[in-house]
Amino acid sequence: MDDEREQSPQHGPLAGFTVGVTAARRADELGALLERRGAAVLHAPALRIVPLSDDSELLAATKEIIGRAPDIAVATTAIGFRGWVEAADGWGLGEDLLERLRDVRILARGPKVKGAIRAAGLTEEWSPASESMAEVLDRLLEEGVDGLRIAVQLHGEPLPGFVESLRAGGAEVVGVPVYRWLPPEDIGPVDRLIDAVVARTLDAVTFTSAPAAASLLSRAEERGLLDDLLAALGHDVLPACVGPVTALPFQARGVDTVQPERFRLGPLVQLLCRELPSRARTLPVAGHRVEIRGHAVLVDGELRPVPPAGMSLLRALSRKPGWVVSRAELLRALPGAGRDEHAVETAMARLRTALGAPKLIQTVVKRGYRLALDPSADTKYDAVV
Repeated sequence: MDDEREQSPQHGPLAGFTVGVTAARRADELGALLERRGAAVLHAPALRIVPLSDDSELLAATKEIIGRAPDIAVATTAIGFRGWVEAADGWGLGEDLLERLRDVRILARGPKVKGAIRAAGLTEEWSPASESMAEVLDRLLEEGVDGLRIAVQLHGEPLPGFVESLRAGGAEVVGVPVYRWLPPEDIGPVDRLIDAVVARTLDAVTFTSAPAAASLLSRAEERGLLDDLLAALGHDVLPACVGPVTALPFQARGVDTVQPERFRLGPLVQLLCRELPSRARTLPVAGHRVEIRGHAVLVDGELRPVPPAGMSLLRALSRKPGWVVSRAELLRALPGAGRDEHAVETAMARLRTALGAPKLIQTVVKRGYRLALDPSADTKYDAVV
């Protein structure tokens, strides 16, 4: 047992990676989950939420439902349902709303919203095991909705085709907008995150709502950086979405995303714990196993933080493992290095020190530098350009 402890890694699965968090709600929880697994986190809330009590549309919808009860109510999120009841209480309409809903067939999207419904003293009729709005829609349409009045709790995200399909089936739909998304008051963190994605200094960006994804894309477009952002997300920076609805803005732009099977923060983090290490470049170099991560390198399993300039050089060398890379080419890889090749020598010296194994990188006199790829490795003949 002692030997197993000694051999176990002293770092989390996300050590050496930097992950962007765009969430406004539960951002601290997501950030803590990532940091506990070793990631560095860049937080840039892409949205802010308007308090429910300030939303005139919610007040109007609440009064409409109290005045004329729907046949069916569809509850989509726990925070939204709780917030709706709390806002109604604040307007002096809480008891009237609950009294109306007691006689209504309530469908709940998932277990969390079921808990919120029951906490309000109500009972749901049904909830899908899949937690999918598509399954809710299928059930309603199979039962028939012609002539029914259906209240749908909107939750800040698009419900593609949901309301339209109900109306096409003959239902009268009352939308209940429980909170509203607006751009953040301080746009600075979002701009810094966009810059980091474009510069490839992030390894992944997480999204927990479609409006956050759409907001980030919109801001990049305003700054003339949309094409650069999409190129980075399409190849080098992993966009990780909590579910398929959240991924829609990227899907519309032709950008693939990764999503967990269960649409929760925990599974989203677990997905990154698998995906990011699997994308890291691993090479046998000078008798060592070298794994190149975002801002650090694992040398024989030991985490070695590397300065940004050193990481730029190491990536340039790893694209042609075993081959000599000229100082001129390495200079071009250094961000803002200018024309002085001495900058390469300085950054290379710091890189070797950071790696703790100077022989990993060989100096080839008057030519440049090369990774000392083990002779038995065939990676040299599979160079990545």
